Amino acid sequence: MAENATHRLPKTTEETRAAESASTSAVERRPEGPLHTEHGSTTIADTVVQKLAGIAAREVPGVYAMGNAARRALSTLTERIPGSQTNVSGGVSVEKGERQAAIDVNIVVEYGVAIAEVAEDIRRSIIQAVEHGTSLDVIEVNVNVTDVHLPEDDDAAASDRSDRLE
Repeated sequence: MAENATHRLPKTTEETRAAESASTSAVERRPEGPLHTEHGSTTIADTVVQKLAGIAAREVPGVYAMGNAARRALSTLTERIPGSQTNVSGGVSVEKGERQAAIDVNIVVEYGVAIAEVAEDIRRSIIQAVEHGTSLDVIEVNVNVTDVHLPEDDDAAASDRSDRLE
């Protein structure tokens, strides 16, 4: 009977802390999210996130090009090389952790578009594409508008080409 009475005594502070510590350790060991399961982990390279974000941004109406002037000039040269691939991640930089990503994009907009609306559409498109494609939580998308493409720019480029062909 004395034995039963001892088992009914309240736990000491030390016993309570030990029990809480054991339950916390079990929670910390439990996998979190779709990229970390009990069967293993999935890692995603920064370039994957860059490409998904670049493709998503290019699909937004009002985006003429991605990147700053130097990046666009380099892309134009590399596209002329036979067998080269289009660089869809140009103008996109990514900071990525195990579960979250922050994305910066540099764009050139078409003349006449509402820049704030285009930027919001880019954010929405990138967040949807990256979160769906990678299961990462996109915490921010910063849009940097580096230039405005004017219709005259196309006319000037066309006349330059025709002058060289003559």
